[in-house]
Amino acid sequence: MLKDRITEDMKSAMRAKETARLSTIRLLLAAMKQREVDERITLTDADVMAIVDKMIKQRRDSIAQFEAGKRQDLADAERAEIGVLSGYLPAPFGDAEIDAAIAAAIAETGAAGVAGMGKVMAVLKPKLAGRADMGAVSAKVKAKLAG
Repeated sequence: MLKDRITEDMKSAMRAKETARLSTIRLLLAAMKQREVDERITLTDADVMAIVDKMIKQRRDSIAQFEAGKRQDLADAERAEIGVLSGYLPAPFGDAEIDAAIAAAIAETGAAGVAGMGKVMAVLKPKLAGRADMGAVSAKVKAKLAG
């Protein structure tokens, strides 16, 4: 399970005295524990990947803010955290795989026009979550349905 792998990675980072990697893993474990406590659930791998994806998105936003504020040191630290977090996500889909999934979802839902976008995204989200930028996928779906 992904959760067990993350815990083992934390232990190995402690042994190797990799402080930056260790702090990132601890942040991830804290976010996972918080969600388990708040929702009274045991996280699945999909739940863990959603948390990792959200944390990466937050760091990308921070990088943009730090670069706008001319704080390259902080932006580099955020990039390093993204590197650690990305290791827990499966390999991202390529454009061809994403396009094929979009075409299949449109066919499956019978969506025509932008009004059917919600149905298409509902089908795509569980298939592509963590493996594709959902914002970019949404833009592609909108372009396909509008065109």
